[in-house]
Amino acid sequence: MNLLALLALLAAPVVAQNPTRARDLGIPFDGSTGPLNAITDVTGVEVGHTTIIRGDGPLVVGQGPVRTGVTAVLPRGRSSQDDVFAAWFTLNGNGEMTGTTWVEESGFLGGPVMITNTHSVGMVHAAAVEYAVRRGRAFAWSLPVVAETWDGPLNDINGFHVTREHAFAALEAARGGPVAEGNVGGGTGMICHGFKGGIGTASRQVRTPAGNYTVGVLVQCNYGTRNQLRIAGISAGADLAEPRICFRGTPPAGSRTPACGTPPGDPEVESDHGSIIIVVATDAPLLAHQLKRVVKRAALGIGRMGGIGGNSSGDIFIAFSTANQAASGTEGLRTVSMLPNDHINPLFEGTIQAAEEAILNAMVAARDMVGANGLYVPGLPHDRVRDLLRKYGRATSGR
Repeated sequence: MNLLALLALLAAPVVAQNPTRARDLGIPFDGSTGPLNAITDVTGVEVGHTTIIRGDGPLVVGQGPVRTGVTAVLPRGRSSQDDVFAAWFTLNGNGEMTGTTWVEESGFLGGPVMITNTHSVGMVHAAAVEYAVRRGRAFAWSLPVVAETWDGPLNDINGFHVTREHAFAALEAARGGPVAEGNVGGGTGMICHGFKGGIGTASRQVRTPAGNYTVGVLVQCNYGTRNQLRIAGISAGADLAEPRICFRGTPPAGSRTPACGTPPGDPEVESDHGSIIIVVATDAPLLAHQLKRVVKRAALGIGRMGGIGGNSSGDIFIAFSTANQAASGTEGLRTVSMLPNDHINPLFEGTIQAAEEAILNAMVAARDMVGANGLYVPGLPHDRVRDLLRKYGRATSGR
């Protein structure tokens, strides 16, 4: 078995038989979900992850510890070379999503959306080009969409551990069906609202006078502070003040994060230095200018969680529609369908609802992680969330 085949096997989706998601804790949400409550409820969409977890102890650049990976979202799956109408939006721009100038100019997305850590964008970009060439994409050039968030606190980000083979494996692992969440793929080393973050997904089924459609969202969440966190409209920071991020051992020189078991350090450690990438998919027949309107609404889902798009946060979103197949063809006139603007509000609402739930699904699925220099990042404490919901009369039955 060659290396790529081995990595693809290791990167195959791993979903627990009874995964814990936000609804299992009794967190209430608006709207009706698709069957999987995932971006893959949009027919044709496939998701793959490569997760890299290796080493413990002090950070040694180039050796580890490693807590990172790659996530791939394929709008029409690996078997299709058909472009999709697309649009992008940035709430705050301290981040990167390559290929967006051509998405803006052309109105099309011509390949997967790849998500990784900040310092691996170049490697994943090159791998996405090579992958397209290997599969015979009929283009003289390729402008892949590769997005990032920063996993430096937990991961040896300057060790450049993501390789072309890891990106290939994420693409080869892409499938429909349930999507692994939490500490997986590009989200492996991410922190969200002061807890372990990562990959999350959700979907909504929406009704319009022109027909019924699905909106799916996938996030890589790595933003926000604990004092900002809101769950089901509840300001949750005070009730979920512990456990804190801390070092299991002596903190590195200059760090404001305390050692575990000592009083909290400088509040500035909770500054919003992270980012969030959001991918929105729909089967509704929307053109690029309409998708631009839809993708902006993802910011309102972040707002429901308490996010503010902080100064050093990179909050960047992309949306695509799987309708209008062959719209990017080069022969003759292209005929496309378009949902009337007067019918678009349910898609706005579904995007907001699914973005909020996807973030919480990421946080609920993520588990405690210890990374570089013994940094401990707790997962969202499930029992305390249940207590919080009961305290304010917001709990559903859950599990």
